[in-house]
Amino acid sequence: MSQDRTVDEPSSQVDTLALSLISGIGPITQRRLADRFGNASNALDASLDQLCEVEGVGRELARRIRAGRSREAARAEIARCHAAQITLLTYEEDDYPVLLREIPDPPQALHCRGERLADASLALAIVGTRHPTPYGCQQAQRLAAALSRAGFAIVSGLARGIDATVHRATLDAGGRTVAVLATGVEMIYPPQHVDLAAEIVHHGTLVSEITGADAPRRGAFPRRNRIITGLSLGVVVVEASLRSGALVSARHAAEQGRDVFVVPGRADSVSSAGCHQLIRDGAILVTQPEHILEALGPLAQPVVLPEGRLLQVPRELQLNPQESQVLEAIPPGGLLIDEVVRATGLPTGRVLSTLNALEIRHLVRREPGSRVVRY
Repeated sequence: MSQDRTVDEPSSQVDTLALSLISGIGPITQRRLADRFGNASNALDASLDQLCEVEGVGRELARRIRAGRSREAARAEIARCHAAQITLLTYEEDDYPVLLREIPDPPQALHCRGERLADASLALAIVGTRHPTPYGCQQAQRLAAALSRAGFAIVSGLARGIDATVHRATLDAGGRTVAVLATGVEMIYPPQHVDLAAEIVHHGTLVSEITGADAPRRGAFPRRNRIITGLSLGVVVVEASLRSGALVSARHAAEQGRDVFVVPGRADSVSSAGCHQLIRDGAILVTQPEHILEALGPLAQPVVLPEGRLLQVPRELQLNPQESQVLEAIPPGGLLIDEVVRATGLPTGRVLSTLNALEIRHLVRREPGSRVVRY
């Protein structure tokens, strides 16, 4: 269940949420206010003239900020979420997802139900059409199950079709999944996925930037998509027509500097026409989970795996125990091969063959003087 918080929340959380609740303030304007005044608290206390100096803040919006009613609304929302076992996570908090913080327009406040969102730091998104063919469902199931078993949290949007298939396959594989909603986390849409959402709460996280239990609003789904990709190292598109919302996710991913992976379909398939367009535009064609692991570059911040090993490059997840042992023995500055042999306790022949395998995977390189270093 959600991490418990007391109703007596820090003022930084109150003020960040207060700004986000003011009509007319979106993520970009809120970041501009925080950058100009240092934090949300200072922005709420700024003068009318100071506020109007910020790009995107007119006199009417400045008056709404100065009215001071938003702090009261924020405290009420925090109390309501606490009673409903919903975790509120604001931009300034340490648990805010590192990858999501990097995008141009990160949500200033997230509503979460389920496990800690910070635990999904190694995540991939899988998205696609709401009207998949049997082929599309099969590919989505196969990739979601394999990638979740490799250690990735799988992110999608709880929509009909590929999204629901991905969440279900991840749960069935014993993995963690994150569902990003275009509604509040108390309003499950479509209603047919209420039971699926309940399972996700126990084995993952429901996430939304939307407050309350309102029905989906116009424009909510494209905005939801930027969070799906923002939480992820990359996005995998499985079956998408030329008008599919999955192409919006792919565009968000590209703008956020994320890798875009695409599963091809039949050459004459209308359901995969958008996928083929993405491939022509430079997306990475994948047919196997290994293709995705090989393409992902080094992580901005190493991730500690459940067994305690430090993961620096996702393709390390493909390693067998002996390969992991040899790689772990090599510090960032490198070692002589004889020193690797002594550190692992393995026979010299095994170490040499293992180093060959690691070199082929571009995880280590040999230097003059029988020295080996990690990439």
